[in-house]
Amino acid sequence: MAKEKTGGMTVSEAGRRGGEKTSERYGQGFYEDIGKKGGKTTSERYGPGFYEEIGAKGGQSTSKKYGHEFYEKIGHKGGQKVKELIAKGKAETP
Repeated sequence: MAKEKTGGMTVSEAGRRGGEKTSERYGQGFYEDIGKKGGKTTSERYGPGFYEEIGAKGGQSTSKKYGHEFYEKIGHKGGQKVKELIAKGKAETP
């Protein structure tokens, strides 16, 4: 799909180059602003239930793709990070 050649450049190459040019011209804040505007518009149009629905679909898809062990692994990894942060916070407290 994105490998289609037109005028000596693939669609993905043209998109990447356009994105780089836009980034150079407007900076990272531009993307943050349009992301927020898009999120707000989507929320107003479809409501908060829309995000719940797509989140659930994404979770189901991830579960089918990676299985239960994946969630165990990332849960353990997150728990270890929290443990480290707590220990660090306690060490910094006088």
